[in-house]
Amino acid sequence: MDKIEIIVRALSDKQAKNIVAIDMRDASPIFDTFILCTGSNERLMQALRDNVEEEMEKAGCTVKRIEGLRDSKWILMDYGDIVVHIFEENERGAYNLEKLWGDMPRIGVEKYL
Repeated sequence: MDKIEIIVRALSDKQAKNIVAIDMRDASPIFDTFILCTGSNERLMQALRDNVEEEMEKAGCTVKRIEGLRDSKWILMDYGDIVVHIFEENERGAYNLEKLWGDMPRIGVEKYL
């Protein structure tokens, strides 16, 4: 399994909504992929974060940094080449990263769900 598949499956397994992967290689020299999802509440967002971290560790990948640990409506997980964004629904709409990066190609995640 590649890292995108591991992350998408880990998010899906814990009931993440609206999982989107954006190919950022042409926009950033630092990372290749954004993966975004929505969690319906803070507890679910924490469960999503924990499951991604556990599944990636099983695959030998350690998170470099996590932002937004407590009472946050946006959790960011930095895996170097992949950045995972876990949003509360209203926060995701406010930042609207899909629109901001709307010209970047999407990566089909349906095959992992």
